[in-house]
Amino acid sequence: MKKEEKKEEVLEEVVNPIDQLFDPENTDNIVLYNDKDEPVEFEQIAIIPLDDVNYAILQPVKKLDGVADDEAFAFEVVEDEENGDTLQLVEDDALIDRIFEEYKDLYNSQKK
Repeated sequence: MKKEEKKEEVLEEVVNPIDQLFDPENTDNIVLYNDKDEPVEFEQIAIIPLDDVNYAILQPVKKLDGVADDEAFAFEVVEDEENGDTLQLVEDDALIDRIFEEYKDLYNSQKK
C-alpha cells in the first residue's frame, strides 16, 4: 500500500463527533481530545434539548483521575457554520443540574 493510500484510509476513519451524536443508527463511542490533545473515549448517554440548545451527556469509557465511575459530563453543542460545530464542556453547576434533571424526566417518561 502506498503512503498516500494509507493517509487517505486514516482520514476516512476520523468521524465528526457531532455527526455521531445525531446519527440515530450510531452506537459507537465518541472520541474527544483533552487540553493535552490526548484522545478520551466517551459513551453516548443522551442528547438533551433545553432552551433551544442541544446538550450531550457523555460518560468516560475509561477511569479518569478525579472522576467517579458513574459520573458523566454535559457538553453544549455549539453551532458554528464558519468553523464547524463543536462540543463545549458545560461548567455552570446550575445548568448542569437542569440538563441532568431534564434527562431524568425524559428517561422516566420513556419508561411509562
